[in-house]
Amino acid sequence: MDWKTLQGLLSGVNKYSTAFGRIWLSVVFVFRVLVFVVAAERVWGDEQKDFDCNHRQPGCTNVCYDHFFPISHIRLWALQLIFVTCPSLLVIMHVAYREDRERKNREKNGENCPKLYSDTGKKHGGLWWTYLLTLFFKLTIEIVFLYILHRIWDSFDLPRLVKCVDLPPCPNIVDCYIARPTEKRVFTYFMVGASAICIVLTVCEIFYLIFKRVVRSAQKWKKNKKSLSYSKASTCQCHLRLEQPLDGKAKFLQEDQILDVQNPKPHESTGKVCGSATKISPKGNSKRGKISESF
Repeated sequence: MDWKTLQGLLSGVNKYSTAFGRIWLSVVFVFRVLVFVVAAERVWGDEQKDFDCNHRQPGCTNVCYDHFFPISHIRLWALQLIFVTCPSLLVIMHVAYREDRERKNREKNGENCPKLYSDTGKKHGGLWWTYLLTLFFKLTIEIVFLYILHRIWDSFDLPRLVKCVDLPPCPNIVDCYIARPTEKRVFTYFMVGASAICIVLTVCEIFYLIFKRVVRSAQKWKKNKKSLSYSKASTCQCHLRLEQPLDGKAKFLQEDQILDVQNPKPHESTGKVCGSATKISPKGNSKRGKISESF
């Protein structure tokens, strides 16, 4: 397997990832891929060849080995690393799709046309959902593979001696011995621990993305609410009233009355814009009054 090619592809994810995503990628390649390639493959080697049983019945060793090791640790970890790292490529593909749309938009409408995206790599809209779904997929894969490893080998343990009981063609009970069980146990615990760290980082990144999205939405809502209230307050609202009559009862203009404002001037004491207005009643009679506009 060419791990360098996979590492080259995933290195581009760094510039689109959060801080937790960058740490996750470092843990995957330093503590999992490098350990897997440099040490783990050599430790396991040809497991079936080193699996030794105390009975030479033809086929017995193969049956016992298949019963206790239905899948090799090395192959299981290789599948796990491939399934865990490949979803990150979806983010690169989504960014490439955005860049392609921008290029076609410039070709169609010219270089000075408005951009479709302020930043093609910014996690907004569909890219945010793509990134979040890849995190959930990686989290699911990590948990499933840990469960499989725990289910096949109880508590991730590798005993020195295993007993094959009633497994044809093995007669009665056959004792089989695993080569280098302590060394394999150490590497198993190390890989499980690295996988657990990746799970914690993925969960933290999911919560970070959701929290950041909620905070941004709340700030946007408050900003829109503030701008709406400001626009209402800044709208010119004219409060019209007539001079107080002699009997002390105020008479206000009705909706069907027509006001004619001429040369409004600021009032000397209040500073409000005032002007003379003519009240035209439905019967044709008019009264002179004053109008005040507050802003």
